[in-house]
Amino acid sequence: MAELTHLDAAGTARMVDVGDKAVSQREAVATALVVMQPETFRLLQQGAHAKGDVLTVARIAGIQAAKKCGDLIPLCHSLMLSSVAVDFELDPEASCVRIRAVCRVMSQTGVEMEALTAASVAALTIYDMCKAVDRGMVITDIALQQKQGGKSGHWQRGSE
Repeated sequence: MAELTHLDAAGTARMVDVGDKAVSQREAVATALVVMQPETFRLLQQGAHAKGDVLTVARIAGIQAAKKCGDLIPLCHSLMLSSVAVDFELDPEASCVRIRAVCRVMSQTGVEMEALTAASVAALTIYDMCKAVDRGMVITDIALQQKQGGKSGHWQRGSE
């Protein structure tokens, strides 16, 4: 089993020193799912929600969250992201929004946390903007789908 990397020899939490790692192009893809009542979904899909364009606000929130990941997650490195994309797939049959966040950076460390944070905050923003009509929404399936770059190379969910 691999060792946890945020512990020093004494077992104390620390920020990992990436100073000796090579700078390389890195990318991570994370997803999340927001399940809601059909009427809530229709309001969102039609852009008829009283609070405005829910998906545009959620996209901006996800991007901002990825940029602030180092401030939100203890021991996470602050990165100069080269790009962040947050996209949505509306599924009327399942009455849900599928969120996909892609983060890229040229760095000594990966962007998995940034992608996961972007997907999570986009989902939370959808919840926040729609909760007045549907407090029973469920945010689920937050997961890293793939990462590329760095010493460990490429990883994809389902290929482990």
